[in-house]
Amino acid sequence: MSTAKRLARYEDLLDLPDNVVGEIIAGRLLTSPRPAPKHARASSGLGGSITPPFDWGKDGPGGWWILDEPELHLGADVLVPDLAGWRRERLPSLPQTAWFAQAPDWVCEVLSPATASTDRVLKLPRYAAAGVRHCWLIDPDTRTLEAYANQVGRWLLLGTWADQDLVAIEPFAAIELDLSHLWVY
Repeated sequence: MSTAKRLARYEDLLDLPDNVVGEIIAGRLLTSPRPAPKHARASSGLGGSITPPFDWGKDGPGGWWILDEPELHLGADVLVPDLAGWRRERLPSLPQTAWFAQAPDWVCEVLSPATASTDRVLKLPRYAAAGVRHCWLIDPDTRTLEAYANQVGRWLLLGTWADQDLVAIEPFAAIELDLSHLWVY
């Protein structure tokens, strides 16, 4: 008799309740609750800051698709970053499927006590291996933003910023972000 565990399938994700975010990493189904208010505020604040200049081209360069919680199919893994962006020169139109098979150019994970380890230990290496060029990690509890660049499959820390810093960070260095818009005070 075999004691090997069955690998998670896409159908397992479809069977999850609506109040749960599911991902498949290394054949395992991982679930987490929907984001808490501080987490949602950080993600919404960042999206609200970069979408107009980069996705819409309003007071900025345009040329990006910026999306909340897209489903990424990267090899056998199914990952759901909090935010992701694709340069339109690499992805001229959005796919007709409910997911993306093409790795984004940028991802952002908003850390929470329930997801921080998964985001750092399991997801970051997979993003690097898939060719994601930039990754930001936001921690609403410590009010910090860490930015990384992919250097031949490894993440190079570009910097860490906090609280009310005004920052211009790749790949969105064309504008200055006010980090105070991300936090609940």
